[in-house]
Amino acid sequence: MARFGWCILLLCALSAPALAERLTLDEALASVTAPHPELRIAESDLALARADRDQADSRQAFSLSIDGDLRTGYRQTGDWEPNNVGVIILRKPLFDFGRSSQAVAAADQEIAARQMALFNVENLRRIDIMARYFDVLLADMQYAADNEFLAVAYTEWDKAKDRYKVGQISQPELMRVEAGYQDVRERRNASQQRLRSTRQRLANAMYRPDKLPTDLVEPALKDNARPVPAYESLLPWVMAKNPRLNILQAQIAAADARLGSIRAESNPTVNADVYAGSYSRFSNTRDDYSAGLVFNLPLYQGGRVDARVARELALKERTAAEYDKLKLDLADTLLVTLQEIEWLRGSSRSAADKQIEYRDWALERARAEYELELKTTLGNSMAETQAARLRRKQVEYRLALALARLEALSGGSLPPVEGAKK
Repeated sequence: MARFGWCILLLCALSAPALAERLTLDEALASVTAPHPELRIAESDLALARADRDQADSRQAFSLSIDGDLRTGYRQTGDWEPNNVGVIILRKPLFDFGRSSQAVAAADQEIAARQMALFNVENLRRIDIMARYFDVLLADMQYAADNEFLAVAYTEWDKAKDRYKVGQISQPELMRVEAGYQDVRERRNASQQRLRSTRQRLANAMYRPDKLPTDLVEPALKDNARPVPAYESLLPWVMAKNPRLNILQAQIAAADARLGSIRAESNPTVNADVYAGSYSRFSNTRDDYSAGLVFNLPLYQGGRVDARVARELALKERTAAEYDKLKLDLADTLLVTLQEIEWLRGSSRSAADKQIEYRDWALERARAEYELELKTTLGNSMAETQAARLRRKQVEYRLALALARLEALSGGSLPPVEGAKK
């Protein structure tokens, strides 16, 4: 009856405008490419970087323009005569001695940084979807256990009321039993609410907020048994492969290129210009067609270049400091993650397995006593068995998330472990 009631209440808890479906972990993870806002933000940043690159590259492209001048002038003859000018100008920058090439190099590094940022967002979304998926499974198991505890507490309270009526227990004792029942009921109701909230968070993580999954398939989690490298051998790999570190490295390289481009503002430029003009008034000093090279040598720019260089240097120093701090944080995070994996695979798994073994034995004993009519109910045995199995699942889910985080720290893949079976 308790399990039947749990199923009914589960359906009631999910009675929102949602589409029921059977969902696997692989199907949930496939939604990592859905147009989630976080993914779209990263894609927009990449598109901006590519646009900046095109803009930097266009500095060396030719330009074509028309200049027009409509005017009239007073002649010595005492008449006003038109002096209109129309000129077509074709201009092609030939040399700017580092301005454009360094600007393009900086833009290329920014594109590389944004590509790695997009990859990092996908990794983080994958971990988030996995965590939300496990939250739903744990919420279901927790509700099932709490529902069993509630059934036992209600039975005890119901019996206590009968015993109070015939004078077997006092009113304070009845109040104590009822208070215990209310506490268990409160925990069960909180678990019931989590049935819906965890599913909503999973749907949001998958960017399907209008489709709440009601039936989730228990994942096999075969990767939980894969070997992981030791800290000393994995640390250099993480420092070389971590996406966030690579993003900062690319941004530092971009800053260096921008500095080169800014400093090149003091260098000369050489442009090729071709003119074709039409004039309403004849003049011996004007050509209908002309071509030539135009040189420009900056002599003084009022400190503008120095100010831009100082600003870029400050930004680069800040990025370099963030890079060094991130290396320290990653070293700590890697050690904590490896220790968590070792703990989960060791004492945590063993403790959970022993708890299941003991609770299975206790449940079988309670069933035997119930069949021999030594007990009128199974008591908390079934609920405690479910709680023990919940604890074991928590270990496996937490282990899967720790391994996923370790893989994300390592840039999406772990180095081979020497001596491990393939």
